[in-house]
Amino acid sequence: MTYRDNHENGAQFDPSPTLRIHDDDHDGDYVKLSSSPQQEEENASPPSTFAGVPVWYLVKLSVTCICLGIVGFFVFKWLGPPFIQKVIIPLLNWETETFSPPVLAALMFASVALFPVFFLPSSPTMWMAGMSFGYVVAYLIIVSGVAIGVSLPFFIGSFFHRRIEAWLEKYPKRAAVLRAAGGGDLFHQFKAVALIRISPFPYILYNYCAVATKVQYWPYLLGSLLGMQFDIITSIYT
Repeated sequence: MTYRDNHENGAQFDPSPTLRIHDDDHDGDYVKLSSSPQQEEENASPPSTFAGVPVWYLVKLSVTCICLGIVGFFVFKWLGPPFIQKVIIPLLNWETETFSPPVLAALMFASVALFPVFFLPSSPTMWMAGMSFGYVVAYLIIVSGVAIGVSLPFFIGSFFHRRIEAWLEKYPKRAAVLRAAGGGDLFHQFKAVALIRISPFPYILYNYCAVATKVQYWPYLLGSLLGMQFDIITSIYT
């Protein structure tokens, strides 16, 4: 607001929200009051997003994935061959001698489907499936197991909905990214879940946290399957 003392026309008010002190021989002295910090925050433009996920998070995600890829390449190049020779090959020989192919496929499917429920990683099983059955059969076993593995925690987590929400309140920044998946229409939820699955956010943990973000089941399931394709194919190829 501006107060202007004009000798000819009397006092005048100007509602512009800027601060300026000016001495004018014709118009007199006047002072313009600036808007409060709260009003400036309200008028500030919101951060840019993509599919409801902040752009800054996607940038951090890209940098993290590149760094993890570089580290993983060198670790696999130097430590992979000794580990395969001393651990993987003996384990494969034991499996083929102990179980028939149908039983082995059922065990691998069950482990991929049930391990996430108990917060156990299923990546070693994916590696074993790729080396035991090849690309096509292993892919079918893993994808079907993953569909069960992401669904069971989603439904189990619905019984602990309030406890999960209370836990997310302790981490507001990450919770804001996860809750972005629950807004918008079904296609928006599908894209947001796929982006979260690609991100470094723990796969097993998100299975339970997703129910607290109010995301629907089918966008959650399809977005999870799409977002995990890179991880699945990489595990089979490894």
